[in-house]
Amino acid sequence: MNYIKLLNAAFEKFFFDDRLNPTHISLYMALFQEWNSSRFADEFFVNRRELMRVAKIGSKSTYHRCVTDLDAWNYLDYFPSNNPYKGSKIKMSIIGTSDEPDMGQYNPKLEHLAEQYHPIREPVLYQHRPTNGQAVDSHRPVSGQALVPYINNTKQVNNNKQPKGRQAVLIFFEEKGFSADEGKKFFEHYQANDWKTSDGKAIKDWRALAINWMDRIELFGEENKQNKKGASQNGDNLRTTKTKDYGQPL
Repeated sequence: MNYIKLLNAAFEKFFFDDRLNPTHISLYMALFQEWNSSRFADEFFVNRRELMRVAKIGSKSTYHRCVTDLDAWNYLDYFPSNNPYKGSKIKMSIIGTSDEPDMGQYNPKLEHLAEQYHPIREPVLYQHRPTNGQAVDSHRPVSGQALVPYINNTKQVNNNKQPKGRQAVLIFFEEKGFSADEGKKFFEHYQANDWKTSDGKAIKDWRALAINWMDRIELFGEENKQNKKGASQNGDNLRTTKTKDYGQPL
Protein backbone atom coordinates (compact mmCIF):
# COMPACT_ATOMS: atom_id res chain seq x y z
CA MET A 1 0.00 0.00 0.00
CA ASN A 2 1.14 3.52 -0.79
CA TYR A 3 0.18 6.00 1.96
CA ILE A 4 0.31 9.09 -0.28
CA LYS A 5 -1.66 7.57 -3.16
CA LEU A 6 -4.38 6.24 -0.87
CA LEU A 7 -4.73 9.58 0.91
CA ASN A 8 -4.78 11.57 -2.35
CA ALA A 9 -7.48 9.29 -3.75
CA ALA A 10 -9.57 9.74 -0.58
CA PHE A 11 -9.31 13.55 -0.71
CA GLU A 12 -10.24 13.51 -4.39
CA LYS A 13 -13.41 11.59 -3.50
CA PHE A 14 -14.13 14.00 -0.62
CA PHE A 15 -14.04 16.89 -3.09
CA PHE A 16 -16.92 15.55 -5.20
CA ASP A 17 -19.03 14.10 -2.35
CA ASP A 18 -21.49 16.74 -1.09
CA ARG A 19 -22.90 14.40 1.56
CA LEU A 20 -19.82 14.71 3.76
CA ASN A 21 -19.38 17.22 6.55
CA PRO A 22 -16.21 18.02 8.57
CA THR A 23 -17.08 15.43 11.21
CA HIS A 24 -17.20 12.64 8.61
CA ILE A 25 -13.78 13.65 7.28
CA SER A 26 -12.30 13.97 10.76
CA LEU A 27 -13.47 10.48 11.71
CA TYR A 28 -12.24 9.03 8.41
CA MET A 29 -8.78 10.52 8.97
CA ALA A 30 -8.67 9.05 12.49
CA LEU A 31 -9.58 5.64 11.05
CA PHE A 32 -7.04 6.08 8.25
CA GLN A 33 -4.30 6.66 10.83
CA GLU A 34 -5.37 3.50 12.70
CA TRP A 35 -5.27 1.65 9.37
CA ASN A 36 -1.77 2.96 8.74
CA SER A 37 -0.66 1.93 12.25
CA SER A 38 -1.87 -1.61 11.55
CA ARG A 39 0.27 -1.63 8.37
CA PHE A 40 -2.84 -1.41 6.18
CA ALA A 41 -4.31 -4.66 7.44
CA ASP A 42 -7.35 -6.03 5.67
CA GLU A 43 -9.36 -5.68 8.91
CA PHE A 44 -8.54 -4.14 12.27
CA PHE A 45 -10.23 -3.42 15.60
CA VAL A 46 -10.83 0.08 16.98
CA ASN A 47 -11.75 1.66 20.28
CA ARG A 48 -14.64 4.13 20.18
CA ARG A 49 -13.33 6.33 22.99
CA GLU A 50 -9.91 6.71 21.38
CA LEU A 51 -11.40 7.45 17.95
CA MET A 52 -13.72 10.09 19.39
CA ARG A 53 -10.77 11.74 21.12
CA VAL A 54 -8.60 11.76 18.00
CA ALA A 55 -11.43 12.92 15.72
CA LYS A 56 -12.55 15.55 18.29
CA ILE A 57 -16.08 14.13 18.44
CA GLY A 58 -17.82 14.75 21.76
CA SER A 59 -21.09 12.87 21.25
CA LYS A 60 -21.57 9.13 20.92
CA SER A 61 -24.63 9.62 18.73
CA THR A 62 -22.58 11.80 16.35
CA TYR A 63 -19.86 9.15 16.24
CA HIS A 64 -22.30 6.35 15.43
CA ARG A 65 -24.08 8.47 12.82
CA CYS A 66 -20.82 9.32 11.04
CA VAL A 67 -19.40 5.79 11.06
CA THR A 68 -22.69 4.33 9.76
CA ASP A 69 -22.77 7.02 7.05
CA LEU A 70 -19.22 6.17 5.97
CA ASP A 71 -20.24 2.52 5.85
CA ALA A 72 -23.37 3.26 3.80
CA TRP A 73 -21.38 5.45 1.38
CA ASN A 74 -18.73 2.73 0.77
CA TYR A 75 -15.81 4.48 2.45
CA LEU A 76 -15.42 1.51 4.78
CA ASP A 77 -17.14 -1.56 6.19
CA TYR A 78 -18.23 -1.25 9.81
CA PHE A 79 -18.79 -4.34 11.95
CA PRO A 80 -20.07 -3.18 15.38
CA SER A 81 -19.32 -5.20 18.49
CA ASN A 82 -21.26 -5.35 21.74
CA ASN A 83 -18.13 -6.36 23.62
CA PRO A 84 -16.41 -3.23 25.03
CA TYR A 85 -13.14 -5.14 25.54
CA LYS A 86 -12.94 -6.35 21.95
CA GLY A 87 -13.99 -3.24 20.02
CA SER A 88 -15.65 -2.88 16.65
CA LYS A 89 -14.04 -4.14 13.46
CA ILE A 90 -13.28 -1.88 10.48
CA LYS A 91 -12.41 -2.75 6.91
CA MET A 92 -11.25 0.28 4.93
CA SER A 93 -12.15 0.57 1.26
CA ILE A 94 -9.29 1.06 -1.19
CA ILE A 95 -10.39 4.16 -3.09
CA GLY A 96 -9.33 4.80 -6.68
CA THR A 97 -5.96 3.07 -6.52
CA SER A 98 -4.27 -0.32 -6.55
CA ASP A 99 -1.38 -1.61 -4.49
CA GLU A 100 1.37 -0.22 -6.72
CA PRO A 101 0.06 1.29 -9.97
CA ASP A 102 2.55 2.43 -12.59
CA MET A 103 3.05 6.14 -13.04
CA GLY A 104 1.10 7.40 -16.02
CA GLN A 105 -0.97 4.22 -16.30
CA TYR A 106 -4.32 4.73 -18.00
CA ASN A 107 -7.21 4.57 -15.55
CA PRO A 108 -10.66 4.51 -17.23
CA LYS A 109 -12.50 5.17 -13.97
CA LEU A 110 -10.61 8.38 -13.25
CA GLU A 111 -10.98 9.57 -16.84
CA HIS A 112 -14.73 8.92 -16.77
CA LEU A 113 -14.94 10.90 -13.52
CA ALA A 114 -12.94 13.75 -15.04
CA GLU A 115 -15.23 13.87 -18.09
CA GLN A 116 -18.25 14.45 -15.86
CA TYR A 117 -16.79 17.66 -14.43
CA HIS A 118 -14.48 18.85 -17.24
CA PRO A 119 -15.97 18.55 -20.75
CA ILE A 120 -13.56 17.38 -23.41
CA ARG A 121 -12.32 20.24 -25.57
CA GLU A 122 -12.93 20.15 -29.27
CA PRO A 123 -9.91 19.59 -31.51
CA VAL A 124 -8.37 22.60 -33.23
CA LEU A 125 -9.84 21.51 -36.55
CA TYR A 126 -13.42 22.22 -35.35
CA GLN A 127 -12.76 25.51 -33.57
CA HIS A 128 -14.88 28.43 -34.70
CA ARG A 129 -12.83 30.94 -36.72
CA PRO A 130 -14.63 34.09 -37.96
CA THR A 131 -13.87 35.54 -41.36
CA ASN A 132 -12.36 38.73 -39.93
CA GLY A 133 -9.45 36.79 -38.48
CA GLN A 134 -10.13 37.55 -34.80
CA ALA A 135 -9.62 34.56 -32.52
CA VAL A 136 -12.68 33.36 -30.66
CA ASP A 137 -12.74 31.06 -27.64
CA SER A 138 -13.83 27.59 -28.74
CA HIS A 139 -16.17 27.28 -25.75
CA ARG A 140 -17.88 30.67 -26.23
CA PRO A 141 -21.18 30.41 -28.17
CA VAL A 142 -21.90 32.68 -31.11
CA SER A 143 -24.92 34.20 -29.29
CA GLY A 144 -22.63 35.55 -26.58
CA GLN A 145 -24.25 33.65 -23.71
CA ALA A 146 -21.66 32.11 -21.40
CA LEU A 147 -21.78 28.35 -21.12
CA VAL A 148 -21.68 26.73 -17.70
CA PRO A 149 -19.84 23.40 -17.50
CA TYR A 150 -22.26 20.60 -16.85
CA ILE A 151 -22.11 19.28 -13.32
CA ASN A 152 -24.35 16.52 -12.14
CA ASN A 153 -25.90 18.02 -9.03
CA THR A 154 -28.38 15.21 -8.51
CA LYS A 155 -27.98 14.16 -4.91
CA GLN A 156 -28.07 10.48 -4.14
CA VAL A 157 -31.14 9.32 -2.31
CA ASN A 158 -30.49 8.32 1.27
CA ASN A 159 -31.95 4.85 1.65
CA ASN A 160 -31.77 5.11 5.45
CA LYS A 161 -34.67 7.57 5.83
CA GLN A 162 -37.10 4.89 6.97
CA PRO A 163 -36.46 1.30 8.09
CA LYS A 164 -37.52 -1.60 5.93
CA GLY A 165 -40.14 -2.84 8.36
CA ARG A 166 -40.23 -3.36 12.12
CA GLN A 167 -37.98 -6.43 12.00
CA ALA A 168 -35.05 -4.35 10.73
CA VAL A 169 -35.42 -2.05 13.75
CA LEU A 170 -35.59 -4.97 16.19
CA ILE A 171 -32.44 -6.53 14.73
CA PHE A 172 -30.60 -3.20 14.91
CA PHE A 173 -31.51 -2.73 18.58
CA GLU A 174 -30.41 -6.27 19.44
CA GLU A 175 -27.08 -5.73 17.67
CA LYS A 176 -26.52 -2.68 19.90
CA GLY A 177 -27.23 -4.70 23.04
CA PHE A 178 -30.81 -3.52 23.65
CA SER A 179 -33.98 -5.58 23.92
CA ALA A 180 -36.40 -6.14 21.07
CA ASP A 181 -39.15 -4.54 23.18
CA GLU A 182 -37.21 -1.26 23.20
CA GLY A 183 -36.87 -1.47 19.42
CA LYS A 184 -40.62 -2.05 19.17
CA LYS A 185 -41.29 1.09 21.24
CA PHE A 186 -39.00 3.11 18.98
CA PHE A 187 -40.63 1.81 15.80
CA GLU A 188 -44.21 2.33 17.00
CA HIS A 189 -43.44 5.85 18.27
CA TYR A 190 -42.03 7.14 14.99
CA GLN A 191 -44.40 5.06 12.85
CA ALA A 192 -47.27 6.89 14.55
CA ASN A 193 -45.56 10.22 13.76
CA ASP A 194 -45.11 9.23 10.09
CA TRP A 195 -41.30 9.17 10.62
CA LYS A 196 -41.05 12.89 11.27
CA THR A 197 -39.33 14.82 14.03
CA SER A 198 -41.17 16.86 16.64
CA ASP A 199 -40.86 19.98 14.44
CA GLY A 200 -42.42 18.21 11.44
CA LYS A 201 -39.23 17.54 9.47
CA ALA A 202 -38.71 14.23 7.72
CA ILE A 203 -36.18 11.92 9.37
CA LYS A 204 -32.99 11.67 7.33
CA ASP A 205 -31.35 8.68 9.04
CA TRP A 206 -33.37 6.38 11.29
CA ARG A 207 -30.27 4.52 12.51
CA ALA A 208 -28.71 7.68 13.92
CA LEU A 209 -32.06 8.51 15.52
CA ALA A 210 -32.21 5.03 17.06
CA ILE A 211 -28.70 5.41 18.50
CA ASN A 212 -29.75 8.73 20.03
CA TRP A 213 -32.78 6.93 21.50
CA MET A 214 -30.47 4.30 23.05
CA ASP A 215 -28.18 6.97 24.53
CA ARG A 216 -31.15 8.65 26.20
CA ILE A 217 -32.28 5.32 27.63
CA GLU A 218 -28.83 4.73 29.15
CA LEU A 219 -28.75 8.26 30.55
CA PHE A 220 -32.26 7.93 31.98
CA GLY A 221 -31.33 4.61 33.60
CA GLU A 222 -28.27 6.12 35.28
CA GLU A 223 -30.33 9.04 36.62
CA ASN A 224 -32.94 6.65 38.04
CA LYS A 225 -30.24 4.67 39.83
CA GLN A 226 -28.81 7.83 41.39
CA ASN A 227 -32.27 9.03 42.45
CA LYS A 228 -33.13 5.69 44.04
CA LYS A 229 -29.79 5.63 45.84
CA GLY A 230 -30.33 9.15 47.21
CA ALA A 231 -33.88 8.32 48.31
CA SER A 232 -32.72 5.24 50.20
CA GLN A 233 -30.05 7.25 52.00
CA ASN A 234 -32.53 9.93 53.01
CA GLY A 235 -34.94 7.29 54.25
CA ASP A 236 -32.29 5.80 56.52
CA ASN A 237 -31.73 9.17 58.16
CA LEU A 238 -35.34 9.20 59.39
CA ARG A 239 -35.03 5.85 61.11
CA THR A 240 -34.18 5.59 64.83
CA THR A 241 -33.70 2.76 67.26
CA LYS A 242 -34.81 4.75 70.29
CA THR A 243 -38.32 4.32 71.68
CA LYS A 244 -39.82 7.64 72.66
CA ASP A 245 -42.80 8.33 74.88
CA TYR A 246 -44.58 11.32 73.41
CA GLY A 247 -47.02 11.40 76.39
CA GLN A 248 -44.45 12.83 78.77
CA PRO A 249 -44.46 16.63 79.16
CA LEU A 250 -41.51 18.59 77.82
